[in-house]
Order: sequence, then C-alpha cells, then structure tokens
Amino acid sequence: MVLLTEGRGGRFTADGPGRLAYHPSGREPVLHVGSRRGVPYRAKIGYTWHGERPPLPRFLGPVEIAELRARPGRRLDYDRDVRPLVEKELGHAHYHRLFTAHPGRTSGNWTDFEEKYAVCAPGSAELDTLVAAFVPDPADRLDLDALDRPLAGRRFPDADALQEGLRAHIEADLARRHNPCHSPDLAVFLALLSAYGQLVGLGDIGPAWHGFFSYLASGPPGPGLRQLLALSRAGVVRFLGADPAFEADPARGVFRARGTSVPGLVVEARALVEARLPEPSVNRSRDPLLRGPAGESAVTAGGLLAVSPEDGRVLGRDGVPHRRRFALGPHTDARASGAFARPRSNAPAFRQNDATARAVLRLLRAQG
Repeated sequence: MVLLTEGRGGRFTADGPGRLAYHPSGREPVLHVGSRRGVPYRAKIGYTWHGERPPLPRFLGPVEIAELRARPGRRLDYDRDVRPLVEKELGHAHYHRLFTAHPGRTSGNWTDFEEKYAVCAPGSAELDTLVAAFVPDPADRLDLDALDRPLAGRRFPDADALQEGLRAHIEADLARRHNPCHSPDLAVFLALLSAYGQLVGLGDIGPAWHGFFSYLASGPPGPGLRQLLALSRAGVVRFLGADPAFEADPARGVFRARGTSVPGLVVEARALVEARLPEPSVNRSRDPLLRGPAGESAVTAGGLLAVSPEDGRVLGRDGVPHRRRFALGPHTDARASGAFARPRSNAPAFRQNDATARAVLRLLRAQG
C-alpha cells in the first residue's frame, strides 16, 4: 500500500486529533483488500501496565507441556489438545485483571471466582454461567470467538455499507487498544506471550495457533491503521470483507473477487497481489539451501526441518544430529522460530540462538 500510495506521490495530513486525511496524486490504483477474517490485525496496545500482574503461567505451563509431549500414539491436534489450555490461560489472565484493576465491574471476589473457574472446562455452559454471575456487563466478558472473527455471520446491504462497517470496526479497535479502561486486553496480551513461550516446546502444531497469536498480539501500531482509515475514506482502499473467493478470467484478462460479507458482491481488477505469507515448508521451498538438507534430514509432518532442541543441529532421518550442520528460523521446528523476541526478555529465541552459538564455537575450538 505504501508503494502504491505515498510511493506514487500521495500524502497524508492531520485532519483533527488522531485522524488523518489522504490526498491522492491521481496515480494510485484502487486497492480491493480482503482476507479470511476480513479485518486488519488488532492494533498494538498503546498504554503501559500498572498494578498486579496476572500469575503466568497458570493453566498452560511446563507441567501441561510435558503432559502433552508424553501423550502416546497420536499426533497433537491443536483444536482438540492445545486450544482448550490456551483459552483457559487467556481467560484466567483477563478476569484476574478485571477483578484486581476494575473491581467495580465485578460481583463477588477474585478468590471465589478463581476457585470455580479452575474447575470449569473452556467453552462449557458451566463457565458461561459462572462468568455471567460474577461479571454483570457482557462487554467485560472475554469472547475469543467474537474477538477472532468479528465479521462471522455479519451481512451488509451493499459495498458502501461494508466500507462504513469496516471503518467503524477499525476505529473502535483503535480506541479500545489505547484506553486503559480495557486493560484486561493487555493481560490477555501478556498471557499470549506466556502461552507462546510454552507452546514452542511442542514444536510444529500447525498454523492455527500462529495465526491467532499474530492477529491479537502482533498487529500494526496505531499510525498504520489511521493511514489505512484515511486511504479508505479517500476511496483508494476498498474492503472486500471476510472469506473472499478469487478467480481468473483469461478471456477478459481480469481477476474476479466474490465477497461473502455483501451477498452478490463481485469486483474485477487487472492485477492480483497475494500478500499472504505462505506457511514455511522445506518440501515446497525453491531455495536450494533449504532443499538440500531436506533430502537427507528429518522433516516434520508439517514440512519443517527437524533440529535438535539443545543446539539447533539438523537431525538426520535416523534422528541423529548432524555434526556440522545447524539450522534456525521459521523453516525449522526449533523451539523459538516463530515470533519476534522482545528486548531484555530472555525470550526463547535468544536462548536458542545462544545455545547454537555456543555449539558452533565448541565445534570450531575442537577443530583447532
């Protein structure tokens, strides 16, 4: 978007507090944008933490990870085996913050709620009843499904109504993520980081968790979304909504998009840009540096290069670490390959890199 807007001579100016206007150069194409969710990633939180932190990890820690790793006879399924623990962890952090920082919006006390929460299954009717009894306002309850898929089941009468609805969604998200009255959101963010640090110990568990984590915890800062709003108001960006389907029409030389958020919506364009990052896979990569080791090394069911969790050495098909070959990054099942690490956090990525560096130094020292 930057290349096709500011890169073609357009410019942004302030248009009131926290609002931007876009002035087109006249050289911009119209960008019709869509995705499965149909909305941008959630904005980065714009305030800092104050007060008591949630006790993390609580329901998804080393004990639970060890139990998952020890399950015999079947490959872990994210929705069946992992997601319930994630939801339990996020909910606990959310309600801990609500009770400790905003007690006026709760009924009863935290100790009573936590005791009952601990024995409720995620997504159960018992949990819904408990939360309703202790949290009077539905707006204060954590609904991960609604948070994850805000357009699910929504239909708009026409394309213009969809544009207004999407802008309203982004504006509401920006306002919420910059308002400490909604600080349970920051507690959920901290729980997401905690869960990520634990789940890397399971290796490759598929794309669902990473997509959910990135959507909630790795979105754009506020200025980027304000620019997106300005581009939308200027008509340079048009939202397609959720779950668009794309097809090529070679006879007419166009691509066609069909939206589901507006029944019957069809948009045509001469160019299609696939902006989605493909799932990392050494099997599908054209990079010879990745393809070479894959031919003689162990590869996970998801197409990731298997490496030793101790030092990042590439594992052979017999499970034996290669003496001189190391690998790190998203195309491996290394414990810390999937997310940016925060400074001064002793994050798994830093520890993994340190362990690999030490192993390389030991190898070089042994060779004289």
